[in-house]
Formats: sequence, structure tokens, C-alpha cells
Amino acid sequence: MSSRLIDRVRNAQQNASGEGSGADDFARIKRDLHKEIVGSLDFEQVRKTPREELKQRLRRSLSDTIQNRQLPLNRAERDRMVDEILDEITGLGPLEPLLDDDSITDILINGPDTVYVERNGRLERASCRFNSEQHLMQIIDRVVSQVGRRIDESNPMVDARLADGSRFNAIIPPLALDGPMVSIRRFGNRPLTSDELVRSGSVPKPMLDLLHAATKARLNILVSGGTGSGKTTLLNCMSGFISDEHRIVTIEDAAELLLQQRHVVRLETRPANLEGHGRITAEDLLRNALRMRPDRIIVGEIRGVEAVDMLQAMNTGHDGSMSTVHANSSRDALSRVETMVGMGMPNTSDQRVREVISRALDVIVHLDRLPDGTRRVMAITEVAGMEGDVITTQDIFTFEQTGIDEHGHVMGHFSATGVRPTFAAKLARSGINLPPELFRYRKDVP
Repeated sequence: MSSRLIDRVRNAQQNASGEGSGADDFARIKRDLHKEIVGSLDFEQVRKTPREELKQRLRRSLSDTIQNRQLPLNRAERDRMVDEILDEITGLGPLEPLLDDDSITDILINGPDTVYVERNGRLERASCRFNSEQHLMQIIDRVVSQVGRRIDESNPMVDARLADGSRFNAIIPPLALDGPMVSIRRFGNRPLTSDELVRSGSVPKPMLDLLHAATKARLNILVSGGTGSGKTTLLNCMSGFISDEHRIVTIEDAAELLLQQRHVVRLETRPANLEGHGRITAEDLLRNALRMRPDRIIVGEIRGVEAVDMLQAMNTGHDGSMSTVHANSSRDALSRVETMVGMGMPNTSDQRVREVISRALDVIVHLDRLPDGTRRVMAITEVAGMEGDVITTQDIFTFEQTGIDEHGHVMGHFSATGVRPTFAAKLARSGINLPPELFRYRKDVP
């Protein structure tokens, strides 16, 4: 265990001694026992003790205390109490059971008393809570300190990642008026496979086959969609189609991508230090990445002027690069990229900016989260070039929603538009010939 464990124990003891807000008997008993057990621990021994051994020791100590005090707790309640106390000492407190639940995709904390989780695309109130605002702040600080970041009044917003790769965002007072707010996006410890995405209904196999072909042929791909639409999940899946022989450089604000290739260089941005110095942006990392002899560059999300360097990389021998962008449609994705490139090239005409974009991008994959909570690829769109001063595009596959059934499930159909993409010639040069029936595909949902 790390040397921080002693501080965690003392913090946990402070939490246990605090007054709750209408806590039930179990919570009150746990708080009292927590205080007694933590007070009985030898801090030097705790630091050297493995988690499982510490758990057994806590269980014995708890059993003795319960027996001596004749508390009305059965074995299941004793075990639960041991787990919760151990979570407070060595883990993330009330978050631990939520993080162990694979059905949860988002955890949203609105202050110490209000926690929501998302399952199957729908939000529901969770039963857990934090002892106090101070308790929640200690958990936040524990997370961000593990990845070398900080959060305080001078730096009240932070992005970080948990040990399992989940994205962690926190914002605290004075920006958050009602107490600390936390958002956790779960990714798990392995990316979803293409077969799992097909089975879930997110993307039918013919559409995935086209994306596989586009990735293998080193087309430049932009994945667009709203928050929680599945952009990173799909990007992870498509990255699995990249040859194991390629050197891949990934650039992210908080590392989320789980590439399986053997030659991956992972880079992560860095915020400024306490003195306001040392900040490293995605733009800085992109420029450095170009000196690292990458075959492909993957940017977790383009948000600003780094879009210029990303497009220049795509235009200068780094074919097959990928990124994501927040947008409401494929066309909106182009507008967003145009805005970001314009910020980085302020003295360049709009037409010139669009020419840079049209030459760099080959495919836009747009996703959306539908009213029933499902996430689907809504369109695969080719960036075909320029007509005058307008970037031309053509949809190759689309999903059209036709209604909602009596069970609340979205009805609609995936279908090919019948358009054969102009990049089919590039696929052919890579030895990939798309079957004609691919462009006649149609599937009704559900």
C-alpha cells in the first residue's frame, strides 16, 4: 500500500465521527464501528498489509466488537459493513460498489446526498451517499492526486481517469454552487469488440465491414456525435482494425483509448502547475508527435486549434488517422471542424480552410443516443471534395427513425443509400473490393 494510506485512514476516521443527515440504524452503527475499528489499527502495519489480509483483520476486529456490544447484525450485514469500511480506508468509499457494477455506464454525483447512475441509457437515483461535502472532496482529491493533478479554489475543474480507465470529471465551489459535482464515464478494462457492437444493435455488420475496409485502407476518419453517444467506444473498436505493424500515437486529455496493438505511444495533456506554468496542450503533443515517426495518429477528441495540426498530419503522409468531435450531424461536424481550423488559421479565407478539410477527411461516422437509450451509428458519410466553395458529402449508410413502439423502443431501419463511394478505388488499391450487395443493404429495427 502507498504511504497515503495513513492519511486516508485519518480522513476516514474524521468522516465517521461526523453527524449524518437522518442516517438509518445501519449507517449509524457503521459510523460508530468505523470510528472504533480505525482507531484500533496500527498505522505502520496498515501501510505494509495487503488489502485481503487487512480485510480479514478488519472482519475479525468487527466480529469481536459486534459480539462485545451485542449489536443486532447478521453475517451478511457484518460482511457488508467490513466492505464499506475497507472501501473508505483504501478505495473510493461509496463509489466502490457502483464501479464494480458492469451495468452502469455513467455515475453522476450532484453533491454529497444525490447520486445518479445510468443503466441501459436511462438515469436512475442511486441509494448511496457521502457523509458530508468534506467526505466527497476527499474522494475527489484521492482520484486526481493519483494521476498527478490537483483541484482547489484556484483550479476548480479537473479531468482525470480511474484505474479501470473510466473518465473522471469534477467541478467544485465556487464554480459549482451546490457543492462538488462529479461525472464518471465508465469504459471498463477492455474495449467492446466489433461482434459485441453488432449484437447490441449499435451498428449492423455491413456498415462495420465498410468501416473495417476504410480503416485498413488508411482513410482518415472523423467520428462525431453528442455526449454519451458512443464515440470513444466506436473509435476503440475501429482502432482494432489497424495493422499490428503500424506505429500508433494517441493524444488525449484523459487517457481512455484501449488500443490492443503492440506498438502504441500514449500521450496525455497536462494542466498548468500551481504557479500557472507547465501546461501541455493537445496542440503541443500533436506537433511533437509528428517528430516521432507515427504511421497513424489518433486524437481522442479535437476541441480547438489542434484541429489545424491534425488535418495537416492527415495531409502530410499520416493517412489512416482518426479523431472524434462533438456534433449533431455529419454536416455539423464539418462546420465544427471548420470553426476550429479558422481559429488556428485566422488569416486564411473560408474557402482555403474548407479545401484543407476536404483534402484531409475521407469519412465521417455520426452516432446518436436515441430516446430509448440505445446508441446507434446514424450515418456513414463520405467527404467527396469541393464544389465551388462548398465541401460536398454523400451518405453511404443511414439509420432512419420511423417511430417508437408501445414498449418505448425506437423503430426504424438501417439502409444503404445505393451510392458507391468514390474512395472505393482507394480500397481496391489496398486489395479490398466491396461486394455490390453491400450498397443494397436494409435492416428494420427492432
